[in-house]
This record gives sequence, C-alpha cells and structure tokens, in this order.
Amino acid sequence: MKNTLHLLGGLTLAIALAACGKSDKSGSAAAPAAGAAPAAAAAPAGDQEEIKLTFPKEMFIGTPVPTALPNLEKPDPTKVIKSFMAPKGTVNVAKGKKVTSSDSAPIIGDLTLVTDGDADGADGNFVELMPGKQWVQIDLEKAHDISKIAVWHYHKQAQAYIDVLIQVSDDPEFKTGVTTLFNSDHDNSSEMGKGEDPAYIETNHGRVIDAKGAKARYVRLWSNGNTASDMNHYCEVQVFAVPAK
Repeated sequence: MKNTLHLLGGLTLAIALAACGKSDKSGSAAAPAAGAAPAAAAAPAGDQEEIKLTFPKEMFIGTPVPTALPNLEKPDPTKVIKSFMAPKGTVNVAKGKKVTSSDSAPIIGDLTLVTDGDADGADGNFVELMPGKQWVQIDLEKAHDISKIAVWHYHKQAQAYIDVLIQVSDDPEFKTGVTTLFNSDHDNSSEMGKGEDPAYIETNHGRVIDAKGAKARYVRLWSNGNTASDMNHYCEVQVFAVPAK
C-alpha cells in the first residue's frame, strides 16, 4: 500500500513539473530581477523622418593643388552623408534668409547666393570674400532646434579651407551663448580655440555637420583662406531644423 502511495505521489509531481515546463516554452515572460532597469520603450512612430540631400554635379577641373595641412583627412567616398534622420517637419530653414558677413562687399557674387538653395559650383553661383579670417552669418529669424548644417565651399577644384569654424548663438554679435559645432583650427591660428575636427577636400557633396539639436537663431561660419589661395568662398549653406518650442 505504501509503495502504491509513493508511486501515485511521484506521478503527480512529474505531471506538475511537466505542466510548468510547457508554460515556460509557451513564451510567458519571466518577471524582471529585483533592481533590474526597465526595458526602454520603443520610440513613437512618426517622430523622425529621413532627410535626403540634393547634390550638385561634380565639377573638379585641372590638377588638384597639393595640400600640406597636418590635420587633413583622407578622402573616403563611403563616408559621404547623403541622408539622415531628423525630427518630423525638419526642413532647410536657411533658404532665402538674410546673410551678413565680415566682408560687406564681396569680391565676387552676392551674399544672397549663400542661402539661395543652389549648391552648384559654377561661375555665378558662389560668393568670394576677402583674404584672411572671414565669416558669413545667417539669421534664421527665430530660434530653431538644429539637426544638421550642410556646407558647400568652392568645389570646382580640389582644395581644403583652413581654420573652418561653425558656431551658433542667439546673440547676433556672437559674444554670449556661443556653441561651436565644428572647428578644424588645429593650432589655434585664428585665436578662437584649438579644434579637433579634420580639414577636408571640398567636393560636390559638401560637408554635413551634426548640430545635435542645438537651439539658436544665428549661424556663423568662419574660414581663413584655402590651400589654393588666401580667398574665402561659399556656394551654399543649408540649415536643417524645426522651430524651437
């Protein structure tokens, strides 16, 4: 009789264990361990959208001018940014906006070319500023949350621009609240702080700068000549952003 009871008890335990095993395999989620961080919630659909850049035609002519910049990056076509994700509603808010400059009377072209939406490098599509350290500034008319800034210097020949700085601020004089987004001044020759970003050869793909959502009304871009001459040039500057809340 005892043997029978032991046998029945063993069978009951086996059935219970089997039932537990089936429950685990069915995909029931286990309770999180004590103190474990909760799983990150999925981002709401539609918060971000893909922004595709439009590039002008390639325009290299002649033989590239040798460059001797110590911080010049090696060109890598695989790293060209052709599109990026940004908050829904992001557009080029610089298009048609007012441009001012340290050189109020450019040698070639008009400052309106900087924000006309055309990055072409042909004659008549770029502005040329005086030699040395110069800047152009865009007034976005109100504060924006900036995702990316795309810049095209003169790209009709292979050259690199020197001491390129890109800054944003709510102060039109850039005396307070200045955020530097890009700085290729490796030796502080422009006396605005030493930068860690590389100099780069200009192409029709320009350069896309990550603004990381910086909030600002004004965008200022500096350069100090290039590896072919002392002149400063801009074909186009595009600022991808949404109005700040």
